[in-house]
Amino acid sequence: MSGPYTSRAETAVYEPTRTRRRKDDQRRSRDLTPRLRRWGQVAFLALNLWIGAEFYIWVRYWERGEQGLYVSRPPGVEGWLPIASLMNLKYWLVTGDVPDHHAAGMFLLVAFLLVAWLARKAFCSWLCPIGTISEWLWKLGRHLFGRTTRLPRWVDLALRPAKYLLLGFFLWVILPMPTAAIRAFLDSPYGLIADVKMLNFFRFLSPTAAIVLTILIVLSLLVQNFWCRYLCPYGALLGLLAAISPMRIRRNPVSCIDCGKCSRACPSWIPVDRLLTVRTPECTGCYECVAGCPVRDALGMEVRRRVVPGWVVGALAWGIFLVLVVVARAGGYWYTELPPEVYRELIPRAHLFRHP
Repeated sequence: MSGPYTSRAETAVYEPTRTRRRKDDQRRSRDLTPRLRRWGQVAFLALNLWIGAEFYIWVRYWERGEQGLYVSRPPGVEGWLPIASLMNLKYWLVTGDVPDHHAAGMFLLVAFLLVAWLARKAFCSWLCPIGTISEWLWKLGRHLFGRTTRLPRWVDLALRPAKYLLLGFFLWVILPMPTAAIRAFLDSPYGLIADVKMLNFFRFLSPTAAIVLTILIVLSLLVQNFWCRYLCPYGALLGLLAAISPMRIRRNPVSCIDCGKCSRACPSWIPVDRLLTVRTPECTGCYECVAGCPVRDALGMEVRRRVVPGWVVGALAWGIFLVLVVVARAGGYWYTELPPEVYRELIPRAHLFRHP
């Protein structure tokens, strides 16, 4: 602010403020939270790719008539069965008995629900492989086209309830189901190899599924986080719990300089610069707004007015996930053990079984 028309007194006032802002900019540039989050995303995606490769090899062993390389079935694949996991969770809550089949998926679901309750939707932004791919797609689209498209407000508001409607449909189907019906479904041929059916859906895409998947990819290139924002029922469920999370992004209006960088950095399009406390279930706890804020103490994730560093949220997400895996393994619930003759009979004929 100093110049030929600025007095020494004015310079004395502005110079400390400019220096403080420069130091805050440097501090923000050294914020490692976004980098830590991306490392966590890559690690969890790599873990899922490894699980997927193991599962594919396992399925092919049975499809080939027990020929070729044999590996154990990876229980982590059940994390890709959210509907069966939700059914198992209801069965466990009602009966008190851990289900015999696909219990690992239930423990993973409980872990991610706990993460959402304690640390917002940190699963979505720190762990979820679909969320990671979605984020990479819109960044690729920005690189290719120079920008991403922000839908008109009326279109955004019209589409946003879709994921909650999908979640409501699944809950409407599952919650009234008697435990006997849940057990019958899980014990059916379809239920026993639901994981194989899931794999085969992607291995042998129908023309309709291929078209829908292509449209989703194109939209994800053009619109930031299209799937996560409008269609993901899993994210909708986590968002409902995140709404009562003790963690909140809070803005200090005294320190805030109204630069709007936090809102521009937010991948969920939340108007952070116009809020004192971010309560919306759309917040994923990604810390992009906090990392983008140039002023110290103007913005932060807080619990009871205590600032929570980003690495704590990442450690909490990973920690809850790992603890629940250890608990399931220690309790003998992690592995679904079926007689070999069941796999020998069902897996080669998986395409014949339809949803009960």
